[in-house]
Amino acid sequence: MSVASSTVAIRLAGAVDAEAMAAIHGACFAKNWTAGELAQLVTAPGCLSLLASPSPERTVQGLLLVRSAGDEAEILTLAVDPSRRRQGFARALLTAAIDSLRKAGAKQLFLEVDEANEAARGLYQSLGAVAVGRRPRYYEHGADADIFSLAL
Repeated sequence: MSVASSTVAIRLAGAVDAEAMAAIHGACFAKNWTAGELAQLVTAPGCLSLLASPSPERTVQGLLLVRSAGDEAEILTLAVDPSRRRQGFARALLTAAIDSLRKAGAKQLFLEVDEANEAARGLYQSLGAVAVGRRPRYYEHGADADIFSLAL
């Protein structure tokens, strides 16, 4: 899979991308995943791993990992370099993942998002996701997570 829009190129990630993925994830989350953990995830059965960059030849600026089981899928992580946020990388990653999941037969996509992350909540809602529940104190800093669901 390789998709390019006018500003964002999306491609499949491989184990070779794990170091770059870990750097982005570490810049975004207090509890970040290591390159080894990410390398295992990108090669795991049922896991879709996508990377975003400004063009096919440029440095990776964002990543998305989704795990599927049957007709359901769950976003494991979505991260965009903090200096590149609000430039369409997350939307492009989500759109590509949704398209791929639909083609693979997934019917429902789930994700958790920090209740205070208004930008992410707005993005998911703009794509049709709805809040369906809450996980109290889900994050290591004590914040609740809202559970979102998107019919595919």
